[in-house]
Amino acid sequence: MYIKLGFSFSQTEIENAHSLIGSVERMVQDEKAGDAAWVLSLSSVHAGTGAILPAVFRPQAFLPISAPLVVASFLPHSGVKPALFWQFLLQSYSAGFNHANRNASSDKGIKTSLKQGLLIVGSVAYATCAGAIPQIVIQRLSMSSPAVQMFFRSVLPIPLSASLAYFNVVIVRSEESENGIQVFDSNGNSVGISQAAGAKAVRETALSRAALLGTTAAVPNLLIFLLQKARFLQRSPLLVAPIRHISTAIVLGLMIPVSFSLYPQLGTIKKEKLEKELETAAVSGELFYHRGL
Repeated sequence: MYIKLGFSFSQTEIENAHSLIGSVERMVQDEKAGDAAWVLSLSSVHAGTGAILPAVFRPQAFLPISAPLVVASFLPHSGVKPALFWQFLLQSYSAGFNHANRNASSDKGIKTSLKQGLLIVGSVAYATCAGAIPQIVIQRLSMSSPAVQMFFRSVLPIPLSASLAYFNVVIVRSEESENGIQVFDSNGNSVGISQAAGAKAVRETALSRAALLGTTAAVPNLLIFLLQKARFLQRSPLLVAPIRHISTAIVLGLMIPVSFSLYPQLGTIKKEKLEKELETAAVSGELFYHRGL
């Protein structure tokens, strides 16, 4: 039975688990090992290509890696440089995770990869600067009003975090909207490549990621606002910071499975919304596609 975290397994162990799944006889003989191999394969192998995902971009690695980055990016930094630094790490990891878990059925070679690489670098640079806007405004304009600081530190980060998460997915996975992704019927037979399905997959993933970061930014701030009048916080105001940080990590951990399952991994699209050539080729009323993560 596998007891380690999924992202700590070696490539050899994952390949052995993947080969075990392909052997029905071995799966029947050792049911527990077969179940463990199935779980390990699902969590470590790309659903569309069958390639082994990099350890840091596997779904089970998302929380332990992103939690400290999210908490640090929400800190009331004393300067602009720390804000830019943590935003850069967060946006870079988000871009890498989104790209590794995309639907890769439309990849068309080096030229597309080069273009996508430039888009990823540009999106990370833009999101890094945009994410640090609250700190930049407070620092550069020397705003000392408590109400203004509360707006830029507690209110603005909520829509800003959700918008940047949405933006990150849309840009990093723009190839799926431009080139399309593979769609197939209920029997698993490929029908073709659809741009409409690609756009729908990217949009759904972007909305789920926006819900994740937006909620993670909103709930801790709301909790602190409600607890500010509590006696224990008035006596010990230093507790505000650890409560905010801990609640941010907890909300993020609770929201990750909600976000990942907000839309099904195996998406559906009605044939009326497909391109004309695919609409005529489709036998059933709807087709399926892998949404990515």
